[in-house]
Formats: sequence, structure tokens, C-alpha cells
Amino acid sequence: MQQKFADLQAALTVPLPQLWSQLGQRQLRPELMDQPGLDPQAHQAALLGLGRINAMTRSAACFFPDIRRLAILNPARRLRLLDVACGGGDTVRAISRMAKREGIDLVVHGCDISAEAVSLAREAAEAEGLETHFFQTDAINSPLPGGYHLITTSLFLHHLTEVDAESLLRSMAAATLDQLLVHDLTRSHIDLLLTWIGTRLLSRSPIVHIDGPLSVGGAFQLDEVAQLAAAAGLVGAQITKFWPERFLLSWSRNAANA
Repeated sequence: MQQKFADLQAALTVPLPQLWSQLGQRQLRPELMDQPGLDPQAHQAALLGLGRINAMTRSAACFFPDIRRLAILNPARRLRLLDVACGGGDTVRAISRMAKREGIDLVVHGCDISAEAVSLAREAAEAEGLETHFFQTDAINSPLPGGYHLITTSLFLHHLTEVDAESLLRSMAAATLDQLLVHDLTRSHIDLLLTWIGTRLLSRSPIVHIDGPLSVGGAFQLDEVAQLAAAAGLVGAQITKFWPERFLLSWSRNAANA
């Protein structure tokens, strides 16, 4: 098993200078995290490492202004949020904690294709005593469940082909009652440098060290995100850029119908 993992690492690793020189065009490459038969312990270590990185970059915080706005507009309504491709559930837990601190009545669910990720997410939430729910689903090949006022996804879009990314946006728009929010990396030399350094400082996982820079190479630039949103029919979608080299795509059903 260890030799197989080492061989896989060697096969998927791309040298930093090569990644750097190819950022002009999107390069969607296979990542270790997505490989079948990944050792569960290595998978969990990677998910925990990614959780630390997401906490440092305050990934969940970018969603909260819109959550707060909906709560103010609907003070008597209990809001429901679904985080797609939730991984280890760190975004779900962070949103749940922020809502609790601000007294917002919010139910937060997460879904992921990986049974290992769902199990880890559920255990971590239970350990914190958070009222969350996690379930396994293939968000690309199956319709998303309805009944959610907000549907979010964080750092998932860059894993997808253009066709699948457009399909995901359409599925999120069809399922949400109010709004969808997509947070992801921006493909740039600055982001590649920050990611290469940050993954090594905040995680010992070789999966994180390899996949982090590969993710930047597979990320979209802002004009490419706008094209995806237009192709998915997200009329009135807004795209904002924030530190560290991230973007937030926001689409509201009310704005589209206005």
C-alpha cells in the first residue's frame, strides 16, 4: 500500500516551475485526493490539513454577509443552507458556529461524494455539539435536494471540467429557494506562490502539498467564471474578488426575476 501511494505521488506531482509557466491556460490535472482506494488515514489527514488552511483563510466567512442579509430580511423564518462538496465539514461547522454567535436561526447541511469525508464531517460536528446534518451524494450526476434557502460550495469548482462546472451551477440554481454562493481559488502566480507556501506551513500531508498547487493550475480566472455563469443562465450573477486570491460568485433568484 505504501509503495503504491508513493508511486501515485510521483506520478501526479508537477514541479513548481512547470505549474508557474503554464498558468496562462487552465490545466485540469488529476489530484491525489480524488484517486480511488486512497488510504483512509491519509485521506483524513489531508482533510484535517485542508480544514486548517480554510480556517486560516477564513473561507466560510465570505458566505456570512449574505446569510446575515437573508436573516434580516426574513426574521421569522428558519433558514436552511446546504454546502455542496463539504469535504471534512469545516465550512459547515464554521457557518454553524457563526450563526449561533449571532443568534441566527440557521440549519446547516453538508453533502459530499466521499463516504470517508461525510463520516469525518459528522464525527467532528458531533464532537462540537453542533446541530448539523451530512449526507453522501454525487452533486454532478444527481440533482441536488430542494428546500434550501442558500446553497453554497467552497473550493470545489476548480476540480471540475467546464461542462461539469456549468452543470453544477445550473443544479444549484434549480435547487435553491433564494441564493447560491460559490467560493474558489483564482488562477494566478500570486495564488500559486501563496498556496505552495501555505500548504507546507499548515499541513504535513503530502496529499495537501501536491494537490494544493495543482488546484491553482485547475482554477478559473474571473472572466472564465463569468462565462460559466452566463452559460448556466445565472442572470444578474455577481463576482467579487477577495484576499487571498479568491473569488465569490453570488446569484439570487429574486435578482434574476427582477
